[in-house]
Amino acid sequence: MTAPLVPVAHGSRDPRSAATVRGLAERVRELAPQVEAYESFLDLSEPRVTDVLRQLYTQGHRSAVVVPLLLGSAFHARVDLPALVAEVRAQCPGFDVRVSEVLGVDPVLERVALDRLAGAGLGPGDGVVVSAVGSSNAGANAAVADLAARWEVELGLPVTEAFASAAQPDVPAAVGRLRARGVRRVAVASWFLAPGLLPDRIADLAREADRGVFVAEPLGTDPRVAAAVLHRYADVVTRIPL
Repeated sequence: MTAPLVPVAHGSRDPRSAATVRGLAERVRELAPQVEAYESFLDLSEPRVTDVLRQLYTQGHRSAVVVPLLLGSAFHARVDLPALVAEVRAQCPGFDVRVSEVLGVDPVLERVALDRLAGAGLGPGDGVVVSAVGSSNAGANAAVADLAARWEVELGLPVTEAFASAAQPDVPAAVGRLRARGVRRVAVASWFLAPGLLPDRIADLAREADRGVFVAEPLGTDPRVAAAVLHRYADVVTRIPL
């Protein structure tokens, strides 16, 4: 496993988001000190993934593995990132840059999110809103809806999804769904990697809809998230050795 690992997050104007990504990259380095890991961003935060890849090429590296720190496979994973990687490949002859699968709806990450929810005070009789970013890609939204359905079975509680943008239901509608099912106390689970503007919007809308709601923290720098990043990396280098 000699190729550098380049985890790439979306980026945010909120500095807490980039700080969390840097903390996660540090966790990755702690778990696998033999792997060179360089965090990067698609937009809004520094360093950009294209700059990191070009720097690695300049330093003499001729291969790298990019791991998208994305919880859904939508526009950023399918269009933005491939275009940026293609740009670097065109500028850097002989540079073998490979992109892993997104983190996505991974059972390990689901367990982290459920642990965050339990830590926030989930109890018997509560209902759960699984909050996610939302996408114009129907498949990405359906994956979150499927996650909510699985949690309902596992928790034995009413669970529904909600999206911050680009998809329905929004948070007030999701809270309304739970109320219609007789839920008295609502918990909001965070299907976000890091704090930022969209998770804050989710929390504000939830509190407007229900003053008694409580909101769990994002996945953050949990070591299990770092291990999932390394698994995506290992999947690429094991399948096609670099």
